[in-house]
Amino acid sequence: MSSRRTLGFGVASMVQPLRRVAMRRPGRATVEANPAIWHYEGPLDARRLTRQYDAFAQCVADSGAAIEWIPGTDDDLADSVFVFDPSFMTPRGAILLRPGKVLRRPEVALHEALYERMDVPVLGAIEPPGIVEGGDLLWLDEQNLAAGRTFRTNREGIAQLQAILSPQGVEIHPFDLPVWNGSAACLHLLSVVSPLDRDLALVYPRLLPVALHELFRELGIRCLEASEAEFEASRGLNLNVLATAPRRCLAVGGYPDTVRLMRDAGCEVACFDADALCIPCEGGPTCLTLPLRRG
Repeated sequence: MSSRRTLGFGVASMVQPLRRVAMRRPGRATVEANPAIWHYEGPLDARRLTRQYDAFAQCVADSGAAIEWIPGTDDDLADSVFVFDPSFMTPRGAILLRPGKVLRRPEVALHEALYERMDVPVLGAIEPPGIVEGGDLLWLDEQNLAAGRTFRTNREGIAQLQAILSPQGVEIHPFDLPVWNGSAACLHLLSVVSPLDRDLALVYPRLLPVALHELFRELGIRCLEASEAEFEASRGLNLNVLATAPRRCLAVGGYPDTVRLMRDAGCEVACFDADALCIPCEGGPTCLTLPLRRG
């Protein structure tokens, strides 16, 4: 009988061992992107960005995850390297999302083609006027999903997602995030919380929704409070941590207080240089990967 393991897909956790992941290398569109259009921090250093991406990809491979590469073309999709946002994997198949950042919407077709090639069923798609980005979705456990309501994910999108997930017995718990730096900036739910284990999360408390903080307490999830100075210095990317297994994670380098906080809590943390790859582009290790199979 077929199973999630033999099929090679299925995700219902943020921290179970990462077995298979989709990625897309940065191409001309990324390294030559107009910062004003894409909301990047100045012109990018193409050589250093590419070198840092290759080092990050090696870290992912070293964690034991198999990488499915999304083919690259000259398609002008600068943000397509951040594969976490245009679709969402569940235990029974994928859901095609609809990014709130209009420039990113053509990326959904890349993910649809990936799933067709992998023979992964597509369970549904978010339709206008709904918008949802993967960065606003966080598995609390196998039956409960937190969703951030932000400039990138709206009430209609969350309602559509709930309708698609209801047959799997999954309930969505929405949480409002603040305006912060405005609609052009990227503030996802996963910008303020990174799960490290079933009972442990790294958070930035000043932006964490109160109701989510209370829910974490009810669920017995301990919150490690990231350094405010490092959050500001990294544009929030010190908090963008990819769990490759319970208490094993990848983090951007250069923020020792945040790394020490996680290691003191029993986490094994591998760091990579990201000052040319992640910091200028508002996307960290979680954003650069799309989990296809965990567990």
